[in-house]
This record gives sequence, C-alpha cells and structure tokens, in this order.
Amino acid sequence: MVARSIEIVTPASRVEGRIFVPGDKSISHRYAIVAALATGTSRFEGMSSGADAGATLSCLRQLGVPIRERATETGRAVEIDGRGLGGLSAPGGTLDAANSGTTLRLLAGVLAGHRFTSILSGDASLRRRPMRRMIDPLTRMGARLEAPGGHPPLTITGAALSGIDYQPPVPSAQVKSAVLLAGLHAAGRTLVTEPAPTRDHTERALGAFGARAVYGPGWAAVEGGQALAPVEARVPGDPSAAAFWAVAAAALPGSEIEILGVGLNPTRLAFLDVLRRLGARVEAEADSIEGGEPAGRLTVRPGGKGRLEIGPDEVPGLIDELPALAALATFGGELAVSGAAELRVKESDRITALVAGLRALGADAEERPDGFVVRGGRRLAGGRADAAGDHRLAMALAIAALGAEAPSTIDGAAAVDVSYPGFFATLRSVSA
Repeated sequence: MVARSIEIVTPASRVEGRIFVPGDKSISHRYAIVAALATGTSRFEGMSSGADAGATLSCLRQLGVPIRERATETGRAVEIDGRGLGGLSAPGGTLDAANSGTTLRLLAGVLAGHRFTSILSGDASLRRRPMRRMIDPLTRMGARLEAPGGHPPLTITGAALSGIDYQPPVPSAQVKSAVLLAGLHAAGRTLVTEPAPTRDHTERALGAFGARAVYGPGWAAVEGGQALAPVEARVPGDPSAAAFWAVAAAALPGSEIEILGVGLNPTRLAFLDVLRRLGARVEAEADSIEGGEPAGRLTVRPGGKGRLEIGPDEVPGLIDELPALAALATFGGELAVSGAAELRVKESDRITALVAGLRALGADAEERPDGFVVRGGRRLAGGRADAAGDHRLAMALAIAALGAEAPSTIDGAAAVDVSYPGFFATLRSVSA
C-alpha cells in the first residue's frame, strides 16, 4: 500500500498483534549487488519492497544485469543473473540512486574496479550527502573519483585496483562495504579496521556467496579476485523497521507486539539492549539462518521508563534507531544523545528535523550540535509535524503521536515508502 503524503494518527491506549516487517533494506542492497558479481542465477524471497532497494535494482539493470522481480505478500521475489566479477557493462547514462545513500556508496566500490567511466547521482537530498570519506580510500586503491564539493554527482573512472589497509576516521558500514567490494576487485588483500564496530552484512553476504572474507568486531578483510557462486535465500525482516513497533509496545501499557521472521543479526540489535535497560520486557528467539543471517521472533511488552544517555561509543550501533528511541522518550523519562553528528547528513538533517517535528507535537525537545535531548515530562498535545521527506522521521513522529492527547497530522508521510510501504496501514491494524 502506498502511503499518502499526509497521514492522521489517532492516539492509542495500547498496540497489539503479530506482524511481519519488510525485508531488511541493508541486506537487500548487498544481496542484489553481490549476486550481480556472481556467476549464475541467484534467487531471493522477501527482498525489501522499498524505494531504496528498488534504486539498487534499477542501477544494476543499467549496468547490464538481467533481473526479474515480482511482488509478494512479504516483499519482492527477485532473480538476478550474475555477470561475474568485473563483468558489469558501462551504463548508457547517469546511474540514479534516488534517495539511497547505500546504493550510491556500495556501487561506487564496485565500479571503482570496472574499467569504464560512470556517474552516480540521486535526488536533491542525496546530492547533499558527503562522499569524501568514501572517495579517499577508493582513490588510494587506484580509481579516479570526482565529486563537486565532495557531494554527488560522483564520477568514477575504474582502474586496476590494489588492496589496502584502511582505517576510516568515522565508523560507517557503508564506507567499509564500499572498500570491501572494491577489494574484491583488487590485487592482494584489503583490510578495514574501524574505530567502532558497525553492521557486518557485507561480510556475511560475501561468505554466503563463497568468498573468503574474515572479520570480527571492528575489522574485516577480503582477498581480491575471488569467484562468487549464486545463492538462494530469504531476506529476513528489517530490525530497524521492527524498532518502531518495539518502541510502541514498550511505551504503551498493556501492549504486546510479536514480530515474526525478523533479522536477529547481533550488530543490529543494540536498540533491544536499550529497551531492556529502560525496563521493557524483550524476548528474541532465532529459529533460522539463511545466507549467514539469523532470523526469528521478537516479542516486546511494556516495562519501566527512565533517563538514558547515549554517547559516541553507542551511536554507531544505534544510528538508524535513534529517531525511534526519541519517540519513546516522549512517553516518559528522558533521552540525551551525543556524538551523533552523522544524523545531520542522512536523508534529512535528522537532528534539526526530528527536534522540530517532536516540538510541533508538543514535546520538550532540544537540539544540540551532535545530538539532542527529549524530556518526557508531559504528555504530547498533538499537532501537525513535518517529516522533512525522511522515512525514519515519518515513522518516529507517528509512533510519538500515539501517546498524544489529540490526533496528529504527519506531513510528508509518503516518505515511509523508501523502506516500509504499508507502515501506516500496519499502524492502524495494531492500534487499540
């Protein structure tokens, strides 16, 4: 179901139900890209139906990759005929990553190892996002990358690459993944050592496709020139999408949400530890592993509320869930976040837009240079809030609005289609 540009959220006394969430967006990007580099046909069920994953598939088609897809109840069923390592074709025009920074950054790593020139760009929001942290390592490996002012459009002239040992100044799973994918095309070994651990979906995907990738908390390495084999797998549900339902269940008395088939990769579950620290009752039970990714059932029930500080050490593991946790704080307690300046260069300036949206609903929220504070000392009044074209803000504001005294209007609600088509329909189905 396509979201409307404006959605009205009615206050709820509780949320309850058993639901599925869309296929994991991060995994969907990586499976599609690595499958394009394999030799043979890969098949996936439950791939994300959101616009971001769609942008990756569209770009791969422009690079000569045959892809067949059909809509299913749980997302996309996709078949990808891999072209082999280094086998992509020069595109006939600019590759449009739309609103997807993951598409642009990961494909940049792949294209750095293809000996033709390509241009990656996207919408106005994506063209404001910084690329310098990715340009530097790929240039060191031997490719030529040009971006006006360090922002897209990004022109890539691929070359024969050499592996490097790289230490990014800021932890970023996207930058790490771009370097590893370039390393797959490079001579020798490529090693990335991070200042803090980030999600490891690329490392797991490479292993699932038969590559020798070794990794641990905060580091990963791959040998260049490895042939990849096709796979068949189901993409687990997206834990970052599940976080919004988990927060709603933790916040509203009498609630119980059960999320089935959700990804339970340990690098994505820091938000569950936060909910437990605040007193919520959380159960996570893995019952399957596909493509190296564990999945299973997540059940969340309400508990206590309290004051919580999230600092620079925790931010990398929570970067996508911070808007949801900000919504939780509006129900009581207090959340103070620091060391999260990265939020300013997401689909929106998530610090400014999040604080403005919560204030519009009646929250006591304060913007800081590298974070924010939300104090839940009073119930939200309700109002009209702007999601600023950002899918995670649209969902966070909607969850916060469940606790308001009066209905709230979310402007720009259609942004949820980037990662979670049907979010508002599910919101209405679980609200009581």
